[in-house]
Amino acid sequence: MAKPGKTGFGRVSDAMQYSAQGLRAQWHHEAAFRQEVWLFIVALPLALWLGETALEKALMIFVVGLVLVVETINSSIEAVVDRISDEKHELSGRAKDLGSAAVMLALVLAGTVWCFLLFS
Repeated sequence: MAKPGKTGFGRVSDAMQYSAQGLRAQWHHEAAFRQEVWLFIVALPLALWLGETALEKALMIFVVGLVLVVETINSSIEAVVDRISDEKHELSGRAKDLGSAAVMLALVLAGTVWCFLLFS
């Protein structure tokens, strides 16, 4: 059963506000996210300049943007784990490590795509 609330444009408007709050919190609390945003800011014009086709440019931009998405999900996992308990627990550590591994895999993927496109 769906929870009662706004529908239509009101719901979309609320969702946009919640997303903006999340991005502000991410920027304020997560140094890694800020670094990756700077990476994206540098990568965007480079991709537009170095990519030969529209598909190459889009792919180069997409994989760096994906890093930001995965970092945001990782930060969400960390926030939930920290909210549950401050004590050390094997599963909490594993959840945080897996989130970190996801970010690393996204960075490796981005680097691999860029290398394939630039050096092929």
